[in-house]
This record gives sequence, structure tokens and C-alpha cells, in this order.
Amino acid sequence: MWSRLTPLLGGGFEFNYVPLHQAQTRQQMHEVIAAHSAPSAHLVAFSLGAYLAIEYALLHPERVQSLVLIANSARGLSENEKQTRRRIIPMLKSSAYTGMTRMRLRELLHESHLGDQSIIDIIQQMALDLGKDVLLAQFTASMERPDLMERLAEIKCPVLIVGAAGDQLVDPADLREMQRHLPDARLTIHDGTGHMIPLEAPQPLAADILAFQRAA
Repeated sequence: MWSRLTPLLGGGFEFNYVPLHQAQTRQQMHEVIAAHSAPSAHLVAFSLGAYLAIEYALLHPERVQSLVLIANSARGLSENEKQTRRRIIPMLKSSAYTGMTRMRLRELLHESHLGDQSIIDIIQQMALDLGKDVLLAQFTASMERPDLMERLAEIKCPVLIVGAAGDQLVDPADLREMQRHLPDARLTIHDGTGHMIPLEAPQPLAADILAFQRAA
């Protein structure tokens, strides 16, 4: 997920990757974040990871120096995405898993990247490496997420929100509302990318993060 981004950030960072796939529940995911992040960390998180980073910052404000939240709404999942997961979960349970379907890729990627095999190959390899059980666990654990929008005012650290106008899973209006609730937040919404911003738009994302870190 981060392979296209981290080389663009230069040598001034120490990257500690949080293996959320090792956890089965949201509580276990918070424990994994704590175990794999610094006592006072700058958390850069994507999608489900970004929602968990918000929860983690609310639970442990002393452990979070800043947040970069990529392609995620504090409201949790949209009703459309919940319906998609309710459709997918029984199929996953009853059949062999062979990777991301073309239909799902169309939901994740901007139309201009649907023919970019280099991005598709990374996504498919991630899907196959993690496998059906991890996907089912993450789908189930993250299905019913509490709406955290009204609690964002409790987060006092600097926050960067990055989204995409073409993200079919996250409404940009939610990102603007998040910025209004957060005491110290910057927002960037990019064109030409879908949900998979770290893979589809690594250069703009790197520029966002570097500017944010310089200003924080």
C-alpha cells in the first residue's frame, strides 16, 4: 500500500508499519497500533486504518503528535458500502477466494486507472497475500463503526485530511465536515484519483504530507 509513497518522502522519517491484518476485532487493532507505534507518534493512516487512527487518538491523545487521515470518513461506512459488504461476505464464506473482482476494482479506482496494470497488480497481490480470512475479519470488525464526527473536537493535535473527488466510498462532504469539527486541521481533495490514493496519487500525497510536517 505504501510502496509508491514512502520513497517520495525522503530520509527524514522512520517508518513503522502497523500490521492490522494480525487483529480480528477493533479492540485488537487498537492494541496492534499501540504495539507498533512510538510512544508519541505521527500516525499516517488510510481507509479503515484512518478510522482506527481517529479512535486511537480519542482513546490515547498523549500518544499521538499528529494525524494524516487518507480516504476515510469519521462517520464510518456509507450505507452503499455496507450493502456491498453484506453482498460480498456470504460469497466469500462460500467460495474460494481468487482476489479482487473487477467490479470491486471499479469501486476502488478512478476510471483513469482501471487500465493501469501496475496498480491493479499491487492490489491483487495484497488481496492474495492477506487472503479470505483477513478480508472477512476486517469487513466484519469494521462494518458497524460509531459515528465519530461530533467527537473530533476532542482531538487537539494537528490533522491532515486527504481525500479524492472521485472516491466512490468516501463522500468529500464528510471530509469538509471533519475539517470544520477539528480544532487544527488541513484538508486536500485531489482530482484524478479514486479511493486508493497512496497507489493512485503518491506524488500529490507525498507533497501534502511534507508540507503538513513542515507546518506542524
